[in-house]
Amino acid sequence: MSDVALTRSQVADLVDHTLLRPEATTDDVKALIDEARSLGVLAVCVSPSMLPIKAPGLVTAAVVGFPSGKHHSLVKGAEARLAVDQGAQEIDMVIDIGAAVAGDFNAVLADVLTVREAVGDRTVLKVILETAALTDEAIVESCRAAERAGANFVKTSTGFHPAGGATVEAVRLMAQTVGGRIGVKASGGIRTAQAALDMIAAGATRLGLSGTRAVLDGLPD
Repeated sequence: MSDVALTRSQVADLVDHTLLRPEATTDDVKALIDEARSLGVLAVCVSPSMLPIKAPGLVTAAVVGFPSGKHHSLVKGAEARLAVDQGAQEIDMVIDIGAAVAGDFNAVLADVLTVREAVGDRTVLKVILETAALTDEAIVESCRAAERAGANFVKTSTGFHPAGGATVEAVRLMAQTVGGRIGVKASGGIRTAQAALDMIAAGATRLGLSGTRAVLDGLPD
C-alpha cells in the first residue's frame, strides 16, 4: 500500500475520464463530458465513432485498434488519422498483443510507428500493451519498442481483456523501463482512491478511469 499523499485535484489532473462501453450512446458521452467538467479532470477518452465531440477545456482522447489490437497497422493508422481530423488530441492505440507474446518486437515497433506517422508529431500517442497478457520480458521489450517508435506514453491495459487490468508490478516495471523519458498510463480495474495512489507511487503519470468519481471522492481536498 502506498503512503503517497495527493489531493483530489492533484489526482484529477492525471485522469482520462473514460467511456468505451460498446453500448455507449451520444447521450452517455455528453454525460461523460459534463461529469468530467464537474470533476476537474484532464481529459475524456471515447471510442472513435463518438467523435467529433464538444468538450472545451478538456483534452479529447480516442482509442484505436480497440480492444483487440488485431487490426492491420494501416487500418489503425487510418483510424487514428480520422480521429485526429475529428478533434482527437490524443490517441490510445492497442498493439498487436500476439506479436508481443510471440516475441516479435519489430512488429510491435512497426505497428506503433505506422500510427505515429499517420497522426504526426503533435498528437499525443499512448500505446496499450495489455500487460496482464504479457511476461515481464515482453512488457519491457514492448515498452522499448513503443518508445523507439515515438510514443509519448506506454499504457497497461484496455480494461477489456480477461487476463485483467493494471497492476502495481506492471506499472513499476514499465516506469523503470522508460525511465521518465515517456509517460506511463495505468488503466483497467482502478476503482478506489488507494488503488490510484498505489499506481502513481509505482510510476504512473496518467490514469485511465471509468469510475472516476468514486476514486476522487476517496481523496482529501
